[in-house]
Amino acid sequence: MPDRTASITRHTNETQIELSLTLDGSGAAQIDTGIGFFDHMLHHVAHHGLFDLSVKASGDLHVDAHHTIEDVAICLGRALDEALGDRHGITRMGAAYVPMDETLARVVVDLSGRPYAVIEADFRDAAIGGMPTTLVAHVFESVAFQARMNLHAAVLYGRDDHHKAEALFKALGRALAVAV
Repeated sequence: MPDRTASITRHTNETQIELSLTLDGSGAAQIDTGIGFFDHMLHHVAHHGLFDLSVKASGDLHVDAHHTIEDVAICLGRALDEALGDRHGITRMGAAYVPMDETLARVVVDLSGRPYAVIEADFRDAAIGGMPTTLVAHVFESVAFQARMNLHAAVLYGRDDHHKAEALFKALGRALAVAV
């Protein structure tokens, strides 16, 4: 199998991002976006996907976290697409259910080359540790469209916003681990 890695650089007026991804890794992650909770979520994707992921991002956090989170998600999706190459020999589809205390989340992916995203997750609070909860769905959508995959994610039930988001990101990593 060819080397399934990708390095993406994105520099805009709002952000500067360096991201590298190895699909056949060990789950090692070095992530610094300046948004602690988002770093924590990306670490879970790497750990549960058994991907090696490095992210160094700086952005206009004095404005808000939106540009940084969105642009990192774009880079992650592009890296997935590039690392998959022609997608020959992959399982293509993967699914995962992840419990997190009172929460249960499901993520199903199809690395078909056809981008689509359906995200069903309601949050009670406006933010979790500096990450707006509205951006959880936006991350999943951005990754799906840039990676050219179908992605269906749902929080089936739960109360705690942290647990809901964490279960979703862990399930994303696990579903991708199967599919790639």
